[in-house]
Amino acid sequence: MHVLYNVTVSVDPLCEQEWLDWMRTAHIPEVMETGCFLESRLSRVNGEEEGGVTYAITYVSYSQDHLDRYAREFAPALQKDHSERFQGRFAAFRTTLNVIEHFVHERKS
Repeated sequence: MHVLYNVTVSVDPLCEQEWLDWMRTAHIPEVMETGCFLESRLSRVNGEEEGGVTYAITYVSYSQDHLDRYAREFAPALQKDHSERFQGRFAAFRTTLNVIEHFVHERKS
């Protein structure tokens, strides 16, 4: 079963557009190129955080083994790149969720 890897990032509004552009064109594509994830979503968290805007990046891993491989082989360098690029202008935390069931709504014509 899939495992969700969610990264929630509060970004300084002064670098929000730069951060979004970099996430869309560089960071998220690099994460996806690791082959550890099926898909990803970039979402803005509703409600304003004091002193920042908050985004959630959710990656759907193929399995816990794939997520473990990502954490071991790829995450340290990718996280270091992000930290160096936006040092002092963001706060982040990461969570993982085990998918226990998946529901899809089939729209009727």
